[in-house]
Amino acid sequence: MTGATIGPIAGVLLAGGRSSRIGGGDKCLLPLRRKPLLAHAIERLKPQVSALVLNANGDSKRFASFGLPVIPDESDDSAGPLAGVLAGMEWADAEAPNMRFIVSVPTDTPFFPMNLVARLIEAQQGREVPAIAASEAGEHPVFGIWPVALAATLRRDLTSGLRKTLDWAHAQGAVTARFAPARIQGCEIDPFFNINESSDLAEAEALLAGS
Repeated sequence: MTGATIGPIAGVLLAGGRSSRIGGGDKCLLPLRRKPLLAHAIERLKPQVSALVLNANGDSKRFASFGLPVIPDESDDSAGPLAGVLAGMEWADAEAPNMRFIVSVPTDTPFFPMNLVARLIEAQQGREVPAIAASEAGEHPVFGIWPVALAATLRRDLTSGLRKTLDWAHAQGAVTARFAPARIQGCEIDPFFNINESSDLAEAEALLAGS
């Protein structure tokens, strides 16, 4: 894996949102082709990283069957994806200090690239800066590689009220890795197509069924 050039990397699966547009609860546990969205995300990210953790709030026992460490946000003030990124950074610092970077991935995006991590690392060009994904639809900052050394900066900025992942990434000098459309059963789709509503889940089902 290209990631060997910067050492081992921890993958952080982000599932801390409230999923209000799809009825609440754990969106990542909704079934797609008879298995949870979270299982799809694990299958795609696990081969690309050295360790994998799940960022989720509430009782961690509901995720026990996935066999992953579960790390919550530090606070429950709806700080958004950046709170999960910080939780991942601090987990890596405490539990895997040899990992200088984490990669964040949301759990509602079942078609993200199998070469995501390698491409993000290539975009860094050896620099210790964040790198975020982009497609024809625009930038997707929740798909990013983040230096663990930025944890204190992120904590400070969250405390001062910053919430937008893209704004914070740009403030840290983030670079971009661009991805072409994915092909699913002969159809082109944005590789970062995410499931926000029931209609999106139905569309993903139809794509995988080839209909």
